[in-house]
Amino acid sequence: MKILKQAGFVIFLIGLSIFTGTLFTGTFNLTSSELASFVTEKGYKNELILDELTKAVVTTEELTIFEFSNRVRKAYKTSNDHYDALIASFDADKNWDKKGEQYQYKIYGKPHTLSFELAKIAGKGPAKEHAGILWLLTFGLGIIGALLFILPNFVLLGKAGIKNNGIYLEASTNRGFIAWLVLVYLVSFYLVLYFMPDYVVNWTYILDPISKTLNGGLASQWFVYGFLYCIIMLVMASRMYIKYRHNKYQLIRTTSVLFFQIVFAFLIPEIMTSLNMPGYDFKNAFPLDYDFFFDWNLDSLRNSGGIGIFILVWGIVLTLIIVPVMVYFFGKRWYCSWVCGCGGLAETLGDPYRQHSDKSLNSWKLERWLIHFVLLFSLVMTLVTLYTYFTGTDSFLGINSQWIKDTYSFLIGAWFAGVIGTGFYPIFGNRVWCRFGCPLAAYLGFVQRFKSRFRITTNGGQCISCGNCSTYCEQGIDVRAYAQKGENIVRSSCVGCGICSAVCPRGVLKLENGPENGRINPTDILLGNDVDLMELINNK
Repeated sequence: MKILKQAGFVIFLIGLSIFTGTLFTGTFNLTSSELASFVTEKGYKNELILDELTKAVVTTEELTIFEFSNRVRKAYKTSNDHYDALIASFDADKNWDKKGEQYQYKIYGKPHTLSFELAKIAGKGPAKEHAGILWLLTFGLGIIGALLFILPNFVLLGKAGIKNNGIYLEASTNRGFIAWLVLVYLVSFYLVLYFMPDYVVNWTYILDPISKTLNGGLASQWFVYGFLYCIIMLVMASRMYIKYRHNKYQLIRTTSVLFFQIVFAFLIPEIMTSLNMPGYDFKNAFPLDYDFFFDWNLDSLRNSGGIGIFILVWGIVLTLIIVPVMVYFFGKRWYCSWVCGCGGLAETLGDPYRQHSDKSLNSWKLERWLIHFVLLFSLVMTLVTLYTYFTGTDSFLGINSQWIKDTYSFLIGAWFAGVIGTGFYPIFGNRVWCRFGCPLAAYLGFVQRFKSRFRITTNGGQCISCGNCSTYCEQGIDVRAYAQKGENIVRSSCVGCGICSAVCPRGVLKLENGPENGRINPTDILLGNDVDLMELINNK
């Protein structure tokens, strides 16, 4: 069995190496007719961008994607710099008509978007011409290798159950060099995905056939991400099924997050797109879905007929009614641990790193300040966005609408949720984003803290202080401290994943939904735990 695991690991590394190496394959250039057709289709009104792109990429040279991208970005910058200078000169002369006229000649959008769109047309090479073979050599080998590495655990782990055996002794799970290599790869992946997507155009070629089948169009970098996301969750879910096979709650919960990610977050939006509908993830609630109230999304929904209006109404109802009602009855676990895609990736790919969540008091204080700041940030952004959308102005109380949207998207949507939230799994634990940054988790936490039937009950008389519960808590809660005192756990940060109960050898911990009275322990207020004084007084 160990030989099988080692063979699986080698096969996985081969698949991963080919997948990564694919980025550096192929050549890129355009013909004059291809470029002219593209410029016409995009509706660019200035000749300068056509001239600059012609000099840059209409060539017999066999450019790499990096050379191609660099040339396109320079052409984009040259064109826009030219018209920015004209706008500034007409502004100085107070020639408002001429100034306004120049804006139509600028190229809007980000340069890497233009580069990506051109690269999809210009590319030649194995990824584009032999997509099926490349899929087998990348995704295929990766899946087979990972499963060969994981499945023997069913035998090697022996009797069902969890012991804290060796979790801090392996370089992959104790912040050793393997963990750091994984961090570097994940962070690099997200940096390229968010800020240099034209560099991953070869990955999109590999998935073009699948994308055409699902939505009728070519794959984008986001299709690659969504497909990869689902594949990783599926493979790592097999590990969850083996590791927690003694716990029915974990088996059902893992199946649930797989279903909602694959069906609701991936397949349904792709199929909707193929039917000329707005692709929408019906489980994604605001403010996690932070751009739901952005002007481009509101316009898209309003212009999409009945389905667009339904999505708009559903999004509002989900946020204001369904979310708090479900949290009241089941705690925030119903979303964070059973439905959410971010939580699903954290519970599958991130499970090997859950023990790295910081349990210190300072970490808990930082968590409360930071996550509530992000929630406030998202609410202010949405308020400004809605005000400017309905009034037609550019700003509200001195806050520019486009600036605050761009700032939130860059800092929170890209860096925090992606680069840090997932990339830092191996060092800081699997719930960095959920614990410190997710505005929806903060909203759910408010409801769970003040008005919910959910709690984790403890039986202090049976606790042997093994520490498994605290070790495996991904939210940084010192569960053992509660268990030793026989106190209920009602922390607003608890996502009810139930792993603390699954790894307890004595059955001390139980996830329960019961009457609100009795959720709070009298000693909690003295210990400074995450409870509310008025709730304590009212319940007692």
